[in-house]
Amino acid sequence: MTQRVLLIDDHTLFREGLQELLSRHGIETVGAVGDGETGIRLARELLPDVILLDMRMPTMSGLEVLRRLRQGGLQMPIVMLTTSTDESDLVECLRNGAQGYLLKEMEPSELVEALEQIIQGETVVAPRLAQLLVRALQGQPDAVEDDEPGPFDALTPREGEILSLLAEGQSNKVIARNLGISDGTVKLHVKAILRKLGVHSRVEAAVLAVQHGIGGTAH
Repeated sequence: MTQRVLLIDDHTLFREGLQELLSRHGIETVGAVGDGETGIRLARELLPDVILLDMRMPTMSGLEVLRRLRQGGLQMPIVMLTTSTDESDLVECLRNGAQGYLLKEMEPSELVEALEQIIQGETVVAPRLAQLLVRALQGQPDAVEDDEPGPFDALTPREGEILSLLAEGQSNKVIARNLGISDGTVKLHVKAILRKLGVHSRVEAAVLAVQHGIGGTAH
């Protein structure tokens, strides 16, 4: 089934290029606009499957657009597609209901893959920003400390090792290289980890790991 995307970005050339890229992957752009007000109106009229939203725009920021869309009751995935690697931007967007935070510098194939994961219900953060998210979470005084058996007890030693690397913000490719296993094997382990932890995305797994004191510090 073709996914319907609304693109809100004030850079015309970027909008046009992204529409072409999405089209090649069978993703339909139902609207592409350069300002927040028009984007909010179109989101309500068109009810797209997913919204791609720039962070830095004149008049109204992407974060403000995100807030207004969520306050208006719209529930479809909203993905920030930005050049900003600022920790506060990342945390605020996720806190206000963004289901993805992707960087414009990402490879086209990575961007499309992330978008597909988001459409399937995952929360996806650009791999190079995962460490920022972990650092932000480590500043929160909500680490869980108890002797009750937790979901981590069900993980195999290899899965625990991979979860620790996920919590450090490593991508599947980097984990595969570090552990001397294939990319596909890492993906299978990650799927098992998500299932055992009862979460839907790598980000949620990493957050859970950091809250329990697993990983989150670079080697």
